[in-house]
Amino acid sequence: MSKEFNVPPVVFPSGGNPNTGPQQRRLPTAPFQPARSANSSIPFMSFDIGSSPASTSFVTPQFGTVIGGASANFDDEPPLLEELGINTKQIWNKTASILNPFRVKADLHEDADLSGPILFIMAFGLFQLLAGKLHFGIIFGWTTVASLFLYVVFNMLAGRNGNLDLYRCLSLIGYCMLPIVMLSALSLFVPQGGVLIFAMTGVFVIWATRVCTSLLVELASCGDEHRGLIAYACFLIYMLFSLLVVF
Repeated sequence: MSKEFNVPPVVFPSGGNPNTGPQQRRLPTAPFQPARSANSSIPFMSFDIGSSPASTSFVTPQFGTVIGGASANFDDEPPLLEELGINTKQIWNKTASILNPFRVKADLHEDADLSGPILFIMAFGLFQLLAGKLHFGIIFGWTTVASLFLYVVFNMLAGRNGNLDLYRCLSLIGYCMLPIVMLSALSLFVPQGGVLIFAMTGVFVIWATRVCTSLLVELASCGDEHRGLIAYACFLIYMLFSLLVVF
């Protein structure tokens, strides 16, 4: 015997029955918008960007004027080397004056600078590095000590009349390092420990001593009275640097 079950009928939201007629499709609602109903009392607020009033407190920057003014300012600025105090023409003239030990132009060295001395010291260290000797720290240290030594010796000899400052002394010693730099470059092609390297060392040391002594005597007051002592101090300085090349 079969038993009957009382099943309640299924009621769809459209109110229709799929067995009796076609079903109506519900239209999907837009995202972020609630379904509208008759009982809802709060309407949906729509935000319209274009309806907001334009603010008058913000001022649009004029990029064309700023760029034009900046370019005009850049055109009026001096070159970078001139701002750093590096005068390549002056360095070249001072270097050319040292190449002739018999005609030293002291007027070119009245304006002291450290650009040329640093260049010569770095070149000296580079040639020593090519020879297998790392002497950058030693060269810079010895140059500073030599400048202090010559500054103290000269001012002790000149007394109150001495007008040689440390900055000019360092500049002169650095520029007169050019013969030692040339000796370091030529020593790469000369056998070490031979007679030729010692003869070259003597020539270049005397060259550097003569140039440095002439510049100190002409640029500093009371230098002509103590030319021999100044030459001896310069000879000791450049002989010390030449020992780095020979040994």
